[in-house]
Amino acid sequence: MDRFRSQPACLMLAFLTAASGLTIASGCNLIATAMYIVQGTNTHADFDGLKGKRVAVVCRPVTSLHFRDSSVSRDLAKQVGILLQKHVPKISLIDQREVFEWADENNWEEYVEIGKALGADMVIGLDLEEFSLYQGQTLYQGKANMKIVVCDVSKGKDPVFERNLPQTLYPPNAAIPAGEKPEPQFRRQFVDMLAQLIARHFYDHDSTVDFASDSTALN
Repeated sequence: MDRFRSQPACLMLAFLTAASGLTIASGCNLIATAMYIVQGTNTHADFDGLKGKRVAVVCRPVTSLHFRDSSVSRDLAKQVGILLQKHVPKISLIDQREVFEWADENNWEEYVEIGKALGADMVIGLDLEEFSLYQGQTLYQGKANMKIVVCDVSKGKDPVFERNLPQTLYPPNAAIPAGEKPEPQFRRQFVDMLAQLIARHFYDHDSTVDFASDSTALN
């Protein structure tokens, strides 16, 4: 629908470009600008199958990370759930304490096992393969590697959506001195940023949100 709405504006601009004698390159630039104005910077969800569903968010760190920073998986899953609750219509999130307790007290391998046990329709699984806060001993620069999978409990263990995220650095362009802020504050900012990168796969969002990641790390 958006594509058809933008066509009249672009066709009109193309006509005016030709009538005014502008070069083709200039006309293309003007058309691109017009389309940007019409469409904005909104990016559609990669997976929109969570609407109206009962959803469990589960973060599973690698074994070494689990013992080194046991709370990061719970914090990350909680923040993702908060964003989904805010942005996905009619979603029902299973309480993160319930998810964490079941996962901690039971032996399991597949995300659908948790989904069935907790009565979820969908399970968002986060395979956290790397998470660190420091570059060296005195500089903060968060680093994370992870994979997102979504399982429909009624369809078995095979994911209905999966995405490998590229390695994430925060801030992306330069480390910051550790003396500028307490570690818990930087850790919270990094987890919040990761949660946004994950959650926005499931709702429409502003694609320019990443541009401020350096400045937010300095606050």
